[in-house]
Amino acid sequence: MELNNVKGARGVPDDLPTTVDVLIAGAGPTGLALGIDLARRGVRALLVERQDRLSRGARGTALQPRTQEVYDDLGVLAAIQAAGGHYPKTARWENGRIAEISEMIERVAPTPSTPHSNALMVPQFRNQELLHARLQELGGRVLLGTELTAFTQDSDGVTAHLRGADGVERSVHAAYLVAADGGRSTVRRALGIGMSGPSLPAGAAVLADVRVDGLDRDHWHRWNLQGHGFVTLLPLAGTDYFQTFVVAGEAADTSPEGVRALLAAHTHLGAEQIREVLWSSLYRPKAGLADAFRTGRVFLAGDAAHIHSPAGGQGLNTSVQDAYNLGWKLGQVLRHGAPDTLLDSYETERRPIAAHILDTSTRLHRSGSLRRGRDLHQLGIGYPDSPLTRELRRNVTEGVPAAGDRAPDAPCTTADGRPTRLFDAFRGPHFTLLTLGSTDLDDTALPADPALLRLVRVGGPSPDLLDTDGHVRDAYGSDPAVLLIRPDGYLALAAPAEDATAQVTAALGTFLGAGTARAVAR
Repeated sequence: MELNNVKGARGVPDDLPTTVDVLIAGAGPTGLALGIDLARRGVRALLVERQDRLSRGARGTALQPRTQEVYDDLGVLAAIQAAGGHYPKTARWENGRIAEISEMIERVAPTPSTPHSNALMVPQFRNQELLHARLQELGGRVLLGTELTAFTQDSDGVTAHLRGADGVERSVHAAYLVAADGGRSTVRRALGIGMSGPSLPAGAAVLADVRVDGLDRDHWHRWNLQGHGFVTLLPLAGTDYFQTFVVAGEAADTSPEGVRALLAAHTHLGAEQIREVLWSSLYRPKAGLADAFRTGRVFLAGDAAHIHSPAGGQGLNTSVQDAYNLGWKLGQVLRHGAPDTLLDSYETERRPIAAHILDTSTRLHRSGSLRRGRDLHQLGIGYPDSPLTRELRRNVTEGVPAAGDRAPDAPCTTADGRPTRLFDAFRGPHFTLLTLGSTDLDDTALPADPALLRLVRVGGPSPDLLDTDGHVRDAYGSDPAVLLIRPDGYLALAAPAEDATAQVTAALGTFLGAGTARAVAR
């Protein structure tokens, strides 16, 4: 089984477009997720990847519950679930025997408002393959073996120079450039954006994907070494091999022979039991946060903007959600005439989140503890202080989501009795206007474009959905209200039932071009 069989033709193709809306440098999970989001919005995006294939290796395997919700919206979750699995219990070995079995990752039961409640294990190479397949399904494109060598920008856009493996260079003009090109980002360095962060203990670890004889696949195997070192072997869902992480205090040989020798030295396994080393890498702990996420028409996302310790499985998830935050804003500007200033909110919203998660992953790294709880699920992330957030209700009941919070799910039924969920109504690139109970909203004053806004009434005189079992009430409270939900699933506006039309019109004006906003206001 090959770790990643997505390869590209060598060289820049002759049919390379000369003009696109968005150029994305890097086809890791960040770039691919952004490409998907833009493709479904009708935004012309081009992804370029320096390597001649998608990245190999299991690398980051944990997809947190919030990222699973993102993947649901992007139309890739079913395939991801089929390829993944849950993390097994941990078996700690001593003297060639299992000495203790424990639950390293807390299991959380799903609820009506949180249908995805546990981390899902998916090797990163498989994650990328499925994202790439979804991008192609939507008509998107990745140029593998193509390097962004230089770029310039002005008030009209970005001109980028691309070079294929055959040395041929061509130029592409884009309205915007997004750097998703990793921790050593060429784009970030060209912009002169600094990166600073906490220092992590010096050292090195070997990360590898291996086939092993003599270990069961029902446990996450662990050997504690003298000092703070350890070895783990995790059976990777959907494969017949293990991911190993060896922290032994020295920079080790990452060749197949070196990996075999390292595992034989620090576990009860013999070198001959390591049947195959499919991929390996030397990892040195790093942490950092870019000083800015935007310069003019160029944005940083994912590892180009923030580098985390792998402790807690936060880096990949934070990166995908960067893309999810930026994608809808680029769509509003490029397809619905929103002002370019809307894009400033990307840094305003995402940089504090990245800083917080950087603190969390750094704390976990320094602690040495591998226990993981629901605080890492990223479901509590929100934007209450964002300039895009309007909370207009008074005396909001405790536990009811406020503007800036994630919009929870809730099972309900259609007016004719068919079962559905709020997530089904939210799914897609549109805003959702959710009315709860009776309001004075005049829906004739709303944009008529369903690609921009969809109205969903729960209860009231002409309901679209019925709260048959009270799950909507449990998730959102019992008071009548009007909630404007952003395309990325957060509450942009929470307003009382009275004067709803004026409040919704004012909120929508933030996200629409001047002409559309005036038409709505009339």
